[in-house]
Amino acid sequence: MDGFSDLAFFSLLLKQGSLAATAQQLGVTPPAVSKRLAAIERRLGVRLLQRTTRRISLTPEGETYLTDGARVLEELDALERSVSGSRALPRGLVRVCATLGFGRRHIAPALSAFARGYPDVEVQLQLTDRPVNLVEQGFDLQIRFGELPDARLTARLLAHNQRLLCAAPAYLKRAGVPAAPRDLGRHACLFIRESDETFGSWHLRQGGKTETVKVRGPLASNDGECVLGWALDGHGILMRSAWEAAPMLRTGRLRRVLADWSLPAAQVYAVFPSRSHLSAKTRALVDFLIARFEPHRLDDSGAW
Repeated sequence: MDGFSDLAFFSLLLKQGSLAATAQQLGVTPPAVSKRLAAIERRLGVRLLQRTTRRISLTPEGETYLTDGARVLEELDALERSVSGSRALPRGLVRVCATLGFGRRHIAPALSAFARGYPDVEVQLQLTDRPVNLVEQGFDLQIRFGELPDARLTARLLAHNQRLLCAAPAYLKRAGVPAAPRDLGRHACLFIRESDETFGSWHLRQGGKTETVKVRGPLASNDGECVLGWALDGHGILMRSAWEAAPMLRTGRLRRVLADWSLPAAQVYAVFPSRSHLSAKTRALVDFLIARFEPHRLDDSGAW
């Protein structure tokens, strides 16, 4: 079993980035860490790291040892979780990322409820409008709209959700109501700059017919709540997810535009790196979110 122990030690060393930080993490002296590294290199017959007084860097052999070793350790961890089964308890840190608006309004309250039921799990939530790479950035879970960008990821559907075109009654009274997608080119349209979509192009479908319309407008932002506020102020037509627009549509502050045309799906998913066995803490959170959003999953109309 020394090989598995050495792999874990080497992985920790690279994660900490220095002999001193590794020593502090292990509760030993830096010379002890240096001695153990030298012993591993002696056993393998190769140099794994280039070391200077300020930094360490991987040799080609070290990179192979780290990369393949991480896979071996993950498989061993998965095997032990599989054997231990139900005895595994949710505990430890879970890092979650979500979009700004949906994260504030729906995910943060859900995590508040989750924390009450799982006191041994620490959750860190990061809200961002930027693209996220779960594997490279070390997130355990992402709340995402739309299809998966990476085959290495697994997704569980949390909620159905439509995108809608809508505008304030005052704007429609002033500028008129579009009767067809091509009419949007003559209207002021408000934009949310989202990372995975072509800015300024709206795609609409009716039956087997699809139309792509280039639209223009006076205002754009990466924050949906800002753009929603501009729409409520009568500045133009907005494309927005039903979860955010629905309350204003119910009260009449906004009105649907081109309601007989559909827009690209915006289903809400819980996304995590593909593994044969999720950690107990991540599995518990995914299951909790699936249960919490069940009403929005059973209603496939996308209504909120």
